[in-house]
Amino acid sequence: MNDTTHGIRIRPGSLADAPAILGMLDSAVVWMNERGNTEQWGTTPYSERPGGVARVERYTTENAPYIAELDGEPVGAMVLDSGPSPQMPIASADEPERYVRLLVSDRQYAGLGIGAALLAHAVEETRRAGLELLRVDCWAGGGGELVAFYERNGFTPVDRFLSGSWPGQVLARRVA
Repeated sequence: MNDTTHGIRIRPGSLADAPAILGMLDSAVVWMNERGNTEQWGTTPYSERPGGVARVERYTTENAPYIAELDGEPVGAMVLDSGPSPQMPIASADEPERYVRLLVSDRQYAGLGIGAALLAHAVEETRRAGLELLRVDCWAGGGGELVAFYERNGFTPVDRFLSGSWPGQVLARRVA
């Protein structure tokens, strides 16, 4: 798919994109930590976490990864699946769905609408699959900024959960 929104090109991802995705995740940890947020993703770079590299590689081979590019450079990534991670305490939907398992953007390009473009692409992919439900989960801590981001992008909070002491929020969006 060659969707373009605001100069951002969305294309299917592959295993070759795993290093770029890991770089975005690592830089997101640094960005959050610089702002005092050590609760969401901790302080260890994603690429150094036990299983982190393997998880991203699985995302790019077992799921539906998408890469956002700006001027040919990867600046964001999203992974779609048919449901939430089985490791998370999240109930399955009562109907077939698409589920955003990962959404990350390169913080150097913050404010350009990369996350919004990837979520718009998720809506289109959900429609193409003939489904009506798109869900995502996110960190619900801090001041709720991440939940508010998803709400601005058409999602509605539906269920809160705890994964250990990590507060989470499941959000849903109906597509037609």
